[in-house]
Parts: sequence; C-alpha cells; structure tokens
Amino acid sequence: MTRLDQFIATSTELSRKEAKRAISAGRVRLDDEPCKSANAKISATVEVTLDGQVCTLPGERYLMLNKPVGVVSATQDSDHPTALDLLPGDIAHTLHIAGRLDIDTTGLLLLTTDGQWSHRLTSPRVECPKTYRVSLSDPLTPDAARRLEQGLLLRNDPSPTRPAQVRMVEDKVIELTISEGRYHQVKRMLAAVGNHVEALHRSRIGSIALDPTLGPGEFRELTAEEVASGG
Repeated sequence: MTRLDQFIATSTELSRKEAKRAISAGRVRLDDEPCKSANAKISATVEVTLDGQVCTLPGERYLMLNKPVGVVSATQDSDHPTALDLLPGDIAHTLHIAGRLDIDTTGLLLLTTDGQWSHRLTSPRVECPKTYRVSLSDPLTPDAARRLEQGLLLRNDPSPTRPAQVRMVEDKVIELTISEGRYHQVKRMLAAVGNHVEALHRSRIGSIALDPTLGPGEFRELTAEEVASGG
C-alpha cells in the first residue's frame, strides 16, 4: 500500500507539496472516483488519474496497441513496418511483444518491459484464453462449430487442439476463443472444417480487452487493474 501523495509525486513531475495541492483541489481520481485525501492508501490494482491522465510508477511499462494490417509483430524488419515503429522512439527500444499477431491479423497486441509478466501471459502451461473476431468466406455450419468446440486434429500436428468457444456474431462472422497459440492456428482450424478466414481480429487476451477507443495504430498504457489481471 502506498500513500496517494507519494504515488503522485513519484509517478509525475510534481513535488510532494504540489501533489498534495493537486489532490486537495480535486484533480486526482481513484478508479474514477474523486479523492481529496493525500494520505489515502492505494494498492497496485487501483487506477490513479491526474487531470484525466493515468499515472504509472517509473519502472516496468505495459501497453496495448491496436495493430493494423501490414504491420509485423517484431522488433525490426527490413521489408515491413513493425509494431514498435508505431511507438515513440524513447520507449519503443525498451519494449518487447507479449503474444504476436500475423501481418494480416489486426487487433490487440500487448507490449511490455516486464519479462516475467509476459512469460506468465504467453506460457503454454497457463492456457491464457485469446478471443478473435473471425470473418469467414462461408457461414459456419453447426457441425463445424461443434468440431471447433470439441477440438480437432490439424495437419502435421501430433495432438488435437484444445476445445474452443464459438459464438455466432453474423452470418459469416464468429467470435472464437482459444487457449493455445499454434502456428496460424485460427486459420488452420477453420480450414480443417472446410472454411476460409477472410479477416482476423484479436479482441481480448485473458481479461484484457482491446480498448474500443483505440484506432488502428493507436496505443495506451494498461491500467493497474489490467496489469494485475494479465500477469
């Protein structure tokens, strides 16, 4: 637990005295609730904002990015722009990607400086669920949905996929949740049931959902609650 004025002074350019003034002036909110008590004790899961901006302690960084088509999930690439190219240079070089996306897949990409946090998020042992919005060439049949939900054997793989969750969104659009990350897994799963993926968008990793206010190529810091739920 940390005193609020100390947290504000550490996470911003304000002095301890200036932090107390900002708090008493009502400029600080905890989980979107106003707080005017400088000695209030806060935990790591509380989101602290100053003038509407999220405050984070210096050290590890955690970002979400809405990856557009044509951007690769790599630190550098000679032929294509990378996810790190979309970030300010002063922070990009310190970050690595937790859970990659194919060049033609859009949506939620997590970047961090915290190796242990990203390992917990991506380790096969954890079985972290990932949700995708999948646009298909043909409507998904009930039989195909059942096969996806039961798990199916993919070409050149020795074991069947783990059971998936399927939710019908539109005639040719489904929401698919899987808990593993095999090579081109979603595309291969749909091909195995006689369909074809036209577009793929990742909307969620574990409890962390892509912020709907982020346009393609935009990013923001994760909230304290999101960091705690992800790691």
